[in-house]
Amino acid sequence: MDQERDQRMLLWLVALGFFMQTLDATIVNTALPVMARSLGESPLRMQSVVVAYSLTMAMLIPATGWVADRFGTRRVYVGAIVLFVIGSVLCALASSLTMLVAARVVQGAGGAMLLPVGRLVVLRTFPRERFLQAMSFVAIPGLVGPLIGPTLGGWLVEVASWHWIFLINVPVGVIGALATLRYMPVPAPVSTGRFDLAGYLLLAFGMVAMSLALDGLSGLGLRQASVLLLMIFGLASLTAYWLHALRRPDPLFSPRLFQVGSLRIGLLGNLFSRLGSSCMPFLIPLLMQVVMGYSPAQAGMMMLPVALASMSMKRITTPLIMRHGYRRVLTVNTLLVGLTMASFALVSPGQPVVINVLQLALFGAVNSMQFTAMNTLTLKDLDPINASSGNSLLSMVQMLAMGMGVAAAGAVLAAFTAHFGMDGVQTLQTFRATFASMALITMASAAIFWQLDARDSVAAAANPEQEVEAG
Repeated sequence: MDQERDQRMLLWLVALGFFMQTLDATIVNTALPVMARSLGESPLRMQSVVVAYSLTMAMLIPATGWVADRFGTRRVYVGAIVLFVIGSVLCALASSLTMLVAARVVQGAGGAMLLPVGRLVVLRTFPRERFLQAMSFVAIPGLVGPLIGPTLGGWLVEVASWHWIFLINVPVGVIGALATLRYMPVPAPVSTGRFDLAGYLLLAFGMVAMSLALDGLSGLGLRQASVLLLMIFGLASLTAYWLHALRRPDPLFSPRLFQVGSLRIGLLGNLFSRLGSSCMPFLIPLLMQVVMGYSPAQAGMMMLPVALASMSMKRITTPLIMRHGYRRVLTVNTLLVGLTMASFALVSPGQPVVINVLQLALFGAVNSMQFTAMNTLTLKDLDPINASSGNSLLSMVQMLAMGMGVAAAGAVLAAFTAHFGMDGVQTLQTFRATFASMALITMASAAIFWQLDARDSVAAAANPEQEVEAG
């Protein structure tokens, strides 16, 4: 009975960490305009607050497995919670955009370890026949976080201040750290090989350089020559990592993974389709508050249809894939995601609320199907030996695409702002052009999924929900 109780508490503990991570990834979006006014910045240049968090997580995910094995899962999990709380406090104390971005890096460093390490603890604690059930329980907060995050963020901004969207993490983190020390088992020693530090540095630098190049087009004010140099160095670093991995027996991510066709297409499709769609949680609250006159709380409430429609599509996705196959579902659905994004280029301040709700619900539905189908396609053909590495690579690509998507949207928004101006109708035109441009990026990625084998469909569609929490 005591063991059963401890295992149940362990699941709640891992679920709490996942909830903190997903909540903080979405709660900031509705508060960005208010934060911009408080810090003396333009609300159209606040994307670096989101990019810093996502990019830091993408950088650290490849190292989490080795760090957990080297220092122990319980010790690393407690450290992750403490680091996340420290970053949250620093965010609340920030008096400038630069300080806030730096604090988000600290917060992202803690958040990057919460889910991977928590999932590793569950994997080592629960027998294989109970692992899927356990992870399904842990996944629920991952769906609840995005559901309440925008609404809670808008409400806190109005009744208190934007600082409280970070300070609420403090009591939750303290409870989580104490519960970890009480209920998380002390792991048995695990032998660890040498960490591929050279490969990690090449990979991390490449990701940072590419993301900063995109963000530099808008948020950092870099000149075009600096942006070009960052992109060249980033591409060179990623190329160097590939060559390094080819000759190393134990690289972070083996190039042999890309011999699996479904993983290769799934990763590329994840990257490029998310470059477009990942900007929507950033752009929509900005549009509603800057152009349509919504309050932060109202803008947060308007994001509820996205989350509710997303949750409702989980059971529909599996039968569709089983019937039509990955190639057809992903190609058509990618185009639908782009079309729903493009529909926001038609919005106007006097538009009926019911139309806004319908647009948001449709986007949430097709975007949810996209994530589930892409994730399961990527991992479905991996053997047990490569499953862990493939899952980590997918998680890294997801977080990288989220950060780069917001950075790309910020760059496009800045370019159209310079073209149209920032007064009244001009701001509306800026947002319309940005939505249309990001929709085209998403729709173009449909060509990647069309490269799937037409016969590649149903048999491997088993348990698509298994990886939903990674989406």
